[in-house]
Amino acid sequence: MTATLMAQTGLDDEILTLLVHRFYAKVRADPVLGPIFDARIDDWEPHLERMSAFWSSVALMTGRYRGAPVPAHASLPVNWSDFERWLVLFRETARETCTPEGADHLIERAERIARSLHMAVEDAKPRSVPSLL
Repeated sequence: MTATLMAQTGLDDEILTLLVHRFYAKVRADPVLGPIFDARIDDWEPHLERMSAFWSSVALMTGRYRGAPVPAHASLPVNWSDFERWLVLFRETARETCTPEGADHLIERAERIARSLHMAVEDAKPRSVPSLL
C-alpha cells in the first residue's frame, strides 16, 4: 500500500519531513497560530519528528506514528477560524512542497483532520446545564 501511494502521489518521508518543517515555520510565525503553539510546545524538534511520523502514517500508511491526536487537541482554546487558518497555511505549504497529486492527497486528509479535531474541541467544551427550576 505504501509503495502504491508513493508512486501515485510522489510523496515520501523526505518530502513529508520537508513539508512539516516548512509548515510549522509558517505556523510559528503566524500572529494567530504562533502563540497557541508556542504556549504548548517547549521543544520543537521532538514535535516536528512526531508530526513527520504522523503525516507519514496519514499520507503513506507507514504506521510510523504512535499517538492519540484527539485527546491532545481537545482542550485547546481554539475555534473553527483557527482551524481555517491552519488549513490555509497547510494548503499553501503542500502546494509549494509537493507534486500536485501529493498536495491534493495531503490537503484532503488535512481537511478531514481539521474537521475531526474541531468536533473534538467543541465536544470537550463545558456545556451549561439548563435549570430544572
